[in-house]
Order: sequence, then structure tokens, then C-alpha cells
Amino acid sequence: MDFQENGEEFSVEDVETVVKNAIGSVLNGVMYIPKKVNEWSNSVITGTLKGLQSLNRPFKYVVTVIIMQKNGAGLISVASTFWDTSKDGLCKVTWENGTIQCIVSVYGLSVNIDTPTETD
Repeated sequence: MDFQENGEEFSVEDVETVVKNAIGSVLNGVMYIPKKVNEWSNSVITGTLKGLQSLNRPFKYVVTVIIMQKNGAGLISVASTFWDTSKDGLCKVTWENGTIQCIVSVYGLSVNIDTPTETD
């Protein structure tokens, strides 16, 4: 049975929903306060990881969060990966309100390893 047929592919849509819920529960209705950024970041990561765990999918996850004051400054974020594109995936969610910009990246790395086929 193929990996994709098991329904175990990285679902960007499911991960995006989890991330948006985690961000919303932490940042909705708040104003930017520099002293709270570390706490907010940790809360978004914790909420995201708990939500991803509840999906019960065969992945290890890496979650990064950038929270910055919305003041017109630019930000460039780049990622490079070397992975199995048929199993692993990346989901990036951007969110903002009047004073905050937030970028959450989730890397999903499959823990299912294919058994090598014997060749003669």
C-alpha cells in the first residue's frame, strides 16, 4: 500500500487550521508589548504542537514563530529543506492585527520510513 493511500500525507490545510487556532487564542485582541513577545511565542508554539498532536499523524514537527511589531518594516524569511517531497511538508501561516505581525512555520517530517526493496 502506498504512503499516500494511507491518508498519512502532510496536509497543509489541517496544519493551517491548527496554527490559525493557536495564533487566534493567543494574539486576538492584544496590542504589541515587547515584554510579552517571548510568552506569546511560547504559547503559540505550545498550542500548535498540541493541536498537531491531536491530528494523530505519523510526523515529527518543527514549529517556528516570528512575532514583530507592525510598523512598516520589512521581513524576509527563507527556508531550505532536503527531504522526501512525497511525505514531508511545510506550512507557513501569516497573521496580523493593527500592531502585530506573526509568521508561523511548521515543518512536518514523516516518521514512516519505506522498507528498501531488494534488487538482484
